[in-house]
Amino acid sequence: MPESRFEEVAELINVCWFETRGKIAISMLSPMTHYKAYLVFKPTTGAYGFDFHPAEVSFGVVGTEGCKRNVYLSADRGVRQRYHIVPRRIGLFGRSRFLGLQTPVPTTAAGNDDQYPKARGDGWLEIELGEFFNDGSADGELEMSVLEVRGGHWKGGLIVQGMEIRPDMKKKESTSSS
Repeated sequence: MPESRFEEVAELINVCWFETRGKIAISMLSPMTHYKAYLVFKPTTGAYGFDFHPAEVSFGVVGTEGCKRNVYLSADRGVRQRYHIVPRRIGLFGRSRFLGLQTPVPTTAAGNDDQYPKARGDGWLEIELGEFFNDGSADGELEMSVLEVRGGHWKGGLIVQGMEIRPDMKKKESTSSS
């Protein structure tokens, strides 16, 4: 893909078991730095199967219980989750029942925004896998994973550019200002 940073990307065509993993040596990361890991991907035009079953993501030091949480890989899912369709009331008779009119009403989804992909400036989406503070004393490797293996349904149409670990600039700013 010309818009990818890499020569090759992985395209998920049609599977019922989605599993991707990555590792990096902690020694490759700068000490005294907060990091976040992300899955960088984009759906194809015919993407399917990621709408209703969350994927489990994890990030942590190999051999320890890393942080695990559920996320949705469908970009549309977050938008649909935040809106609840209710009948619109017009006048005394509630004409919406007769006309079939419905109005989206935002519901509170605050606190769950990190469960959904966010658009990047380069046209790809990213979902956070977790975070890690390298205090400089840890040896070993960091491991990250994205799994959707419990639903058992077919899914496809996802292009994975890779997993990215980068310094968390917000944590760096708050640490340096204290």
